[in-house]
Amino acid sequence: MVRRLDVTGADGVRLAAWDYTEQTAPQSGSGVLLLHGLMGRASHWEPTARWLAARHRTIALDQRGHGHSEKPAGGPFTREAYVADAAAVVERLGLGPVTLVGHSMGALTAWQLAAERPDLVRALVICDMRASALGAASQREWQDWFRRWPVPFASLDAVRRWFGEEDPWVEGPRPARGAFFAEVMTEHPDGWRPVFDPAQMLASRATWVHDAHWDSLAQVRCPTLVVRGLDGELGRAEAQEMVRVLPRGAYAEIPDAGHLLHYEHADAWREAVEPFLNGVLTS
Repeated sequence: MVRRLDVTGADGVRLAAWDYTEQTAPQSGSGVLLLHGLMGRASHWEPTARWLAARHRTIALDQRGHGHSEKPAGGPFTREAYVADAAAVVERLGLGPVTLVGHSMGALTAWQLAAERPDLVRALVICDMRASALGAASQREWQDWFRRWPVPFASLDAVRRWFGEEDPWVEGPRPARGAFFAEVMTEHPDGWRPVFDPAQMLASRATWVHDAHWDSLAQVRCPTLVVRGLDGELGRAEAQEMVRVLPRGAYAEIPDAGHLLHYEHADAWREAVEPFLNGVLTS
């Protein structure tokens, strides 16, 4: 049974965390913290959390501005704030030294925490996040994309259809992508809208797209697995360079997978990640 935990993050922001740990697993001590990507929520990790939770203390976090966590009108939505929130969760729940599993923005938060607080982090999994700068053009593309969303959506079926088929960014039907976005919608009197504020998402994204993150990656001393989908946003050459830069890096690749590889291809993701996690969590 999943339990909600309320944790105070940096600047007093209220964070919602979700404890998936089963009775067969340790109820205290070091564990696993799952960090979703931009626009995501803790529930997107549910398939991963379920197989981890039988043997390990497993927590998934709704990061600030996302899911059931607080969405402060004035922010901040800086890199420092996201990293400080993750550190607060690890410390206040007694998870350290923790194994961090992060997707996209959550992966960047994870490796920055590992670089800054090596005492808190045992191991790391980076899922489809680039270390290179994306640039101003990328941010403008996202601004334009948010403007094209036909909100409010008339129904959750309309959400699934638009993000899975009609979105100009989609090449061919992607039902799992539609389901992913349906999980981050909430009903209003006029229809379905995202649980997050798109302006806050852009503010969060603006704090990393203009800079490269190779320096912080090189400071990560714990065992780290870099995972990419063959059709994801992280290219093979960059992923392999990330592994080379990491002092204790390893590499895994999932064929026929895109950016949402952990959600869209849960079985293949498990096959790629579980051996690494078994090794670091039992050592």
